Amino acid sequence: MKKIIGLVLFVAICSLSAQQVNAQSLKFGHINRTELIQAMPEYDSANVELQNFRDELINALELLTVEFNNKNDAYTKEAQNYTDIVRQTKEQELYDMNRRIQEFQEKASMDLQNKQAELFQPITVKADNAIQTVGKENGFVYIFDVSSGQLAYFDESLSSNVLALVKTKLGIK
Repeated sequence: MKKIIGLVLFVAICSLSAQQVNAQSLKFGHINRTELIQAMPEYDSANVELQNFRDELINALELLTVEFNNKNDAYTKEAQNYTDIVRQTKEQELYDMNRRIQEFQEKASMDLQNKQAELFQPITVKADNAIQTVGKENGFVYIFDVSSGQLAYFDESLSSNVLALVKTKLGIK
């Protein structure tokens, strides 16, 4: 009987020790991905290029706005001297010019977003690849991005997808 109790106790101790060793070998990490990206040398040059593009768009918009304001001021000063047909033509000109300015603003906004994606996407891909490589090389199970609250890396061989279990729990097929 003492041998059985001793054997059960030995198995329990070994089991607990194995769980502790296994738990100790799981590595978790965290990173501030935003800080990493901002520290990359490519970030500064992309930022400068984006700022130059933004300045170019702003200058073009200012020129259009100045031209519109000048025409509007001239119209306002001379409107009472115009015949109806000239007045209507000038008003249509101002209306069309205002519409073109609005269209320019919308297109410029889209172009700026596209330029930002074009410049920064390779940088974020490089950072993400580096995080993936570090995770694999150093045996991390999970690396969390503290800047976004998302998972930056996980080792699929050490992590289980529990979708099927949760679906079963909720009675979803």
